Amino acid sequence: MASWLRRLTAVAAASGAGAVWSARRRWRRDTDALVAQLVARAGDGVRPAPFSDSDLAGLPPPVERFFRRALHAGQPLARHVRMTWTGQFNLGRPGRDKWKPFTAEQHVVPAAPGFVWDARVAMLPGVPVLVRDALIGAHATMQGAVFGLVPVVQREGTPELLAGALQRYLGEAQWLPTALLPRAGVSWAPLDDTHARASVTSSGTTVSLDFTFDADGRIVSAFTHERFYDDGKTPPALRPWGARNLRFGDRAGITVPEEAIVEWHLPGQRFPYWKGTPVAIDVLD
Repeated sequence: MASWLRRLTAVAAASGAGAVWSARRRWRRDTDALVAQLVARAGDGVRPAPFSDSDLAGLPPPVERFFRRALHAGQPLARHVRMTWTGQFNLGRPGRDKWKPFTAEQHVVPAAPGFVWDARVAMLPGVPVLVRDALIGAHATMQGAVFGLVPVVQREGTPELLAGALQRYLGEAQWLPTALLPRAGVSWAPLDDTHARASVTSSGTTVSLDFTFDADGRIVSAFTHERFYDDGKTPPALRPWGARNLRFGDRAGITVPEEAIVEWHLPGQRFPYWKGTPVAIDVLD
């Protein structure tokens, strides 16, 4: 076990079960408050018109194929979606993988646009690290704490974090495809027969991802040459970043990825750091 983790675990253990329980409760309360803030940004509750062929006007051919496969006429536009996840985080470093299992609950509100991600990573048996990422308006945050008590990550409010969170939102919107419609704030530009660029703007920040589509209209990957990479040791720098979908499935009549892997493209190597599978995708509104 790394020396820093030994020290943090010792501090948490010395704090006692009561302190750990209180920290977990406070963590849950703070997460709920962030979700409430996010949902409040969805607007006045007026439901948009359902998906129809008119939503496809002017879209690049591979994007049109994607929506025709993923959605059906009359599909309601999701306003608030809750997803539960299982998977693995790579807590090692390039060339020295250290995969750890996680479970997570994520709330996504396309009208914001934004999300709240609340995960539990099993660093060691009986030693969880709670991780919470959020994008709410112009504010992006990243937090992590052993037992929810001893902080290990605390970042917020930087332009780099905001841009990265917005890119993440755009990449993960494929799990709720109506969030990728132009009516949801996403613009599409053609690249070629199998690629198109999606862009979204929030709080004055615009980001883009290049999506690759297969012959069946499924998104097989998302990629950008410029996402801020921060290893905690050197200043954040723009690096290529991408996600690949490994298999697909049907959820309530909607085609979505069933397994994905996310990775940095670093000089001379790829560094995969996240593997995930959606356990449930629940449209709450």
